[in-house]
Amino acid sequence: MTAFFSWVSRKRAVAMALCLLVLSGPVLAQQAPEQLIRNSVDELVGEIEGRKDYFAQHPDELEALVDESLAEIADFRYIGASVMGRYFRNATPEQRTRFAEVFRQTLVDTYAKGLVSFDYRELRVLGGNAGRYEDQASVDMEVVASDGQVYPVSYTLRQDEGQWKVVNVIVNGINLGLTFRNQFDQAMRDHNRDYDAVIANWSPKVGSEELQQGGNA
Repeated sequence: MTAFFSWVSRKRAVAMALCLLVLSGPVLAQQAPEQLIRNSVDELVGEIEGRKDYFAQHPDELEALVDESLAEIADFRYIGASVMGRYFRNATPEQRTRFAEVFRQTLVDTYAKGLVSFDYRELRVLGGNAGRYEDQASVDMEVVASDGQVYPVSYTLRQDEGQWKVVNVIVNGINLGLTFRNQFDQAMRDHNRDYDAVIANWSPKVGSEELQQGGNA
């Protein structure tokens, strides 16, 4: 399973590129999480390989491709509710829907930019792990950058109506879902719990130094 970030530098657009590498491709109910990730990686690499310069010059086409891919595999309503956290309960249905759409668009914009700027040498899908419950799973992956740096990635998936969908990503030890939730909480404090103001000004950020140094999820 936005942009994710204060538009990180080209060499440190890890979260953007990595997450999109998985959040693509058609969802098949019978696919196991690990196979879904492998197929998605292969499909997206096939779409982008050798065409980075083209997409850099035609960002609208890339964003349309990303948006279609995300719509297939990411559970944005679930992610939006998780990011809103304790504030979700008091939000109106319209505000919940609007935030999910705004969050989705920020991811699309950010991932599209990161996808054409991050140089990777190899993608390694390491394997899947069962979650605490039957409808949960995780898949681990490594991305080897052109300079040899290895970035670990862990995708959390949730099964909904027979389909596995990505609901969170951990990049180099940074839990993006938790980071965004903390930022939403801070934005609500800064805007005196004005939901409309927070949604209108939503701009999630993960610093390049933070991603580079990693952290403990």
